[in-house]
Amino acid sequence: MEIERKFLVKDTQYKFLAKPELIVQGYLSIEPNRTVRIRIKSEKAFITIKSLTIGITRQEFEYEIPLIDAKTMLNTMCVTLIEKHRYTIHLNDHIWEVDEFLGNNSGLVIAEIELSNENETFSKPDWIGEEVSQNPQYFNSNLEANR
Repeated sequence: MEIERKFLVKDTQYKFLAKPELIVQGYLSIEPNRTVRIRIKSEKAFITIKSLTIGITRQEFEYEIPLIDAKTMLNTMCVTLIEKHRYTIHLNDHIWEVDEFLGNNSGLVIAEIELSNENETFSKPDWIGEEVSQNPQYFNSNLEANR
Protein backbone atom coordinates (compact mmCIF):
# COMPACT_ATOMS: atom_id res chain seq x y z
CA MET A 1 0.00 0.00 0.00
CA GLU A 2 1.12 3.51 -0.77
CA ILE A 3 -0.06 6.23 1.61
CA GLU A 4 1.15 9.55 0.27
CA ARG A 5 0.48 13.25 0.77
CA LYS A 6 1.43 15.86 -1.84
CA PHE A 7 2.17 19.54 -1.42
CA LEU A 8 3.13 22.45 -3.62
CA VAL A 9 6.57 23.87 -2.81
CA LYS A 10 6.78 27.57 -2.10
CA ASP A 11 10.54 28.26 -2.27
CA THR A 12 13.85 26.65 -3.19
CA GLN A 13 15.31 25.86 0.27
CA TYR A 14 15.04 22.13 -0.53
CA LYS A 15 17.79 22.49 -3.17
CA PHE A 16 20.38 22.84 -0.41
CA LEU A 17 19.37 19.53 1.20
CA ALA A 18 19.99 17.03 -1.63
CA LYS A 19 21.31 16.58 -5.15
CA PRO A 20 18.79 16.10 -7.97
CA GLU A 21 18.34 12.93 -9.97
CA LEU A 22 16.77 12.92 -13.45
CA ILE A 23 13.63 10.81 -13.89
CA VAL A 24 11.97 10.09 -17.23
CA GLN A 25 8.60 8.36 -17.20
CA GLY A 26 5.60 7.60 -19.36
CA TYR A 27 2.29 5.82 -18.99
CA LEU A 28 1.21 2.66 -20.80
CA SER A 29 -2.27 2.91 -19.29
CA ILE A 30 -4.21 5.67 -17.57
CA GLU A 31 -7.56 4.28 -16.51
CA PRO A 32 -9.84 5.43 -13.69
CA ASN A 33 -9.08 2.28 -11.67
CA ARG A 34 -5.37 1.88 -12.46
CA THR A 35 -2.26 3.32 -14.07
CA VAL A 36 0.71 1.51 -15.54
CA ARG A 37 3.92 3.54 -15.61
CA ILE A 38 7.41 3.00 -17.04
CA ARG A 39 10.17 4.95 -15.30
CA ILE A 40 13.90 5.37 -15.77
CA LYS A 41 15.75 6.66 -12.73
CA SER A 42 19.54 6.83 -12.98
CA GLU A 43 20.45 3.70 -14.93
CA LYS A 44 17.61 1.57 -13.54
CA ALA A 45 14.15 1.05 -14.97
CA PHE A 46 10.85 0.10 -13.39
CA ILE A 47 7.29 -0.78 -14.28
CA THR A 48 4.74 0.35 -11.71
CA ILE A 49 1.06 -0.54 -11.47
CA LYS A 50 -1.10 1.61 -9.19
CA SER A 51 -4.72 1.12 -8.22
CA LEU A 52 -7.41 3.75 -7.80
CA THR A 53 -6.56 6.18 -4.97
CA ILE A 54 -9.05 6.21 -2.12
CA GLY A 55 -8.35 9.17 0.14
CA ILE A 56 -4.55 9.19 0.08
CA THR A 57 -4.11 5.39 -0.13
CA ARG A 58 -3.71 3.04 -3.07
CA GLN A 59 -2.13 -0.27 -3.96
CA GLU A 60 1.23 -0.08 -5.68
CA PHE A 61 3.27 -2.81 -7.36
CA GLU A 62 6.72 -1.91 -8.69
CA TYR A 63 9.24 -4.16 -10.44
CA GLU A 64 12.66 -3.53 -11.90
CA ILE A 65 12.84 -4.25 -15.63
CA PRO A 66 15.72 -4.21 -18.14
CA LEU A 67 16.77 -0.67 -19.05
CA ILE A 68 16.67 -1.39 -22.80
CA ASP A 69 13.06 -2.63 -22.47
CA ALA A 70 12.05 0.53 -20.61
CA LYS A 71 13.67 2.77 -23.23
CA THR A 72 11.87 0.89 -26.01
CA MET A 73 8.50 1.14 -24.24
CA LEU A 74 8.97 4.85 -23.50
CA ASN A 75 9.90 5.56 -27.11
CA THR A 76 7.25 3.41 -28.80
CA MET A 77 4.29 2.89 -26.44
CA CYS A 78 4.00 6.12 -24.46
CA VAL A 79 2.38 9.07 -26.20
CA THR A 80 4.25 11.65 -24.11
CA LEU A 81 6.98 11.63 -21.49
CA ILE A 82 7.35 13.43 -18.18
CA GLU A 83 10.82 14.54 -17.17
CA LYS A 84 11.66 15.83 -13.73
CA HIS A 85 14.49 16.37 -11.30
CA ARG A 86 13.90 14.60 -7.99
CA TYR A 87 15.44 15.65 -4.69
CA THR A 88 15.24 12.96 -1.98
CA ILE A 89 15.40 14.59 1.45
CA HIS A 90 15.54 12.80 4.82
CA LEU A 91 13.92 14.91 7.56
CA ASN A 92 12.59 13.90 10.99
CA ASP A 93 12.27 10.15 10.31
CA HIS A 94 10.53 10.75 6.97
CA ILE A 95 11.60 10.96 3.37
CA TRP A 96 10.40 13.87 1.26
CA GLU A 97 10.61 13.55 -2.52
CA VAL A 98 10.62 16.94 -4.23
CA ASP A 99 9.98 16.87 -7.97
CA GLU A 100 10.88 19.82 -10.23
CA PHE A 101 9.07 19.21 -13.49
CA LEU A 102 10.66 20.00 -16.85
CA GLY A 103 9.19 20.60 -20.32
CA ASN A 104 5.57 21.74 -20.53
CA ASN A 105 5.21 21.33 -16.77
CA SER A 106 8.29 23.48 -16.11
CA GLY A 107 7.92 25.63 -13.01
CA LEU A 108 5.78 23.10 -11.16
CA VAL A 109 7.42 21.77 -7.98
CA ILE A 110 5.65 19.15 -5.87
CA ALA A 111 6.80 17.52 -2.62
CA GLU A 112 5.52 14.10 -1.53
CA ILE A 113 5.81 12.27 1.76
CA GLU A 114 4.92 8.60 2.26
CA LEU A 115 3.29 7.69 5.55
CA SER A 116 2.71 4.45 7.42
CA ASN A 117 -1.00 5.31 7.93
CA GLU A 118 -3.40 8.04 6.86
CA ASN A 119 -3.46 9.64 10.32
CA GLU A 120 0.30 9.72 10.88
CA THR A 121 1.57 13.09 12.04
CA PHE A 122 4.69 14.72 10.60
CA SER A 123 6.47 18.05 10.60
CA LYS A 124 6.29 20.17 7.48
CA PRO A 125 9.44 22.00 6.45
CA ASP A 126 9.16 25.77 5.90
CA TRP A 127 9.32 25.33 2.13
CA ILE A 128 6.11 23.24 2.01
CA GLY A 129 3.01 25.04 0.75
CA GLU A 130 -0.58 24.10 -0.05
CA GLU A 131 -1.62 20.45 0.14
CA VAL A 132 -2.78 18.99 -3.19
CA SER A 133 -3.01 15.28 -2.25
CA GLN A 134 -6.54 14.85 -3.55
CA ASN A 135 -6.41 17.33 -6.44
CA PRO A 136 -6.30 15.30 -9.70
CA GLN A 137 -4.66 18.26 -11.48
CA TYR A 138 -1.42 17.33 -9.69
CA PHE A 139 -1.43 13.55 -10.29
CA ASN A 140 1.61 12.63 -12.43
CA SER A 141 -0.64 10.68 -14.79
CA ASN A 142 -2.68 13.86 -15.41
CA LEU A 143 0.41 16.03 -15.84
CA GLU A 144 1.19 13.99 -18.92
CA ALA A 145 -1.95 15.48 -20.52
CA ASN A 146 -0.48 18.97 -20.02
CA ARG A 147 2.32 18.26 -22.48
